[in-house]
Amino acid sequence: MPELPEVETVMRGLASVLGGQVICHAETRRAGLRWPFPPGLAATLTGARVEGFRRRGKYMLMRLEGRESVLIHLGMSGRMVARHRDAAVVARMGPQGLASDARGHNQPPEAHEHLVMETEGGWRVGFVDPRRFGCVDLVPRDAEDGHKLLAGLGPEPLEPGFTVEALEAALTGKITPIKAALLDQKVVAGLGNIYVSEALYRAGISPRRLAATIPGARAGRLVPAITSVLTEAIAAGGSSLRDYVRADGELGVFQERFDVYDRAGQPCARCPGPPACSGITRLVQSGRSTFYCAKHQR
Repeated sequence: MPELPEVETVMRGLASVLGGQVICHAETRRAGLRWPFPPGLAATLTGARVEGFRRRGKYMLMRLEGRESVLIHLGMSGRMVARHRDAAVVARMGPQGLASDARGHNQPPEAHEHLVMETEGGWRVGFVDPRRFGCVDLVPRDAEDGHKLLAGLGPEPLEPGFTVEALEAALTGKITPIKAALLDQKVVAGLGNIYVSEALYRAGISPRRLAATIPGARAGRLVPAITSVLTEAIAAGGSSLRDYVRADGELGVFQERFDVYDRAGQPCARCPGPPACSGITRLVQSGRSTFYCAKHQR
């Protein structure tokens, strides 16, 4: 599943295609994805102008002129495919691809395309989701944060509300490992396996350490580590694992800057090497791979 930097990159790609556009036609091609589409979705979209986008955690909100927003979650295999009638270009937007190729507006629709929007400006955007773990819903603009999928989310790590004090309050009394705590979207919104591993490394904190022991100096290191790794990843277009690429067809390159993630057996850049340090180690926590340096991270 894409993490915050990848979702942010996809959202910016969508905004460049749909921002300010009027949707002249919309249709759904099945009853829903992970959950049923909201009643009247196509009718609501048809004739609406897209005012802008907002990201909340790993969710995107496409704000329509008026009172409603469209909540979009890509799930495991979802992507957006955009074509323009006057340009033989496809922009694939999603965790499994955000690229360009030579197919144009009049080509047959892609398989597993379940929602289609066409704009007065000539864009045709489809939501493709082979595994159907994504979702689309309608939510009143003034009640976005009250939606059942958003109401319990923790603070946005790139907004002013994510402070040392806020993180300390969320972790107080938690007896789970800090890695698991940070993956809990109620603690911090948008974090996933890759960026938690990288942030803990930057902060010098073991992923095994209990969350309740983080408040204090460790929290003071962890908050800026989280914000810096996310900011840098967004600037790099996210991390291209498997076949994820950016809106302009280029690969996200943050994976080239990983300190620990997927680097098991490699040396730690902050340690002198063997015999003092055995390098990056992989362990499994709650069914997920964790990468860390046991000497640097305590």
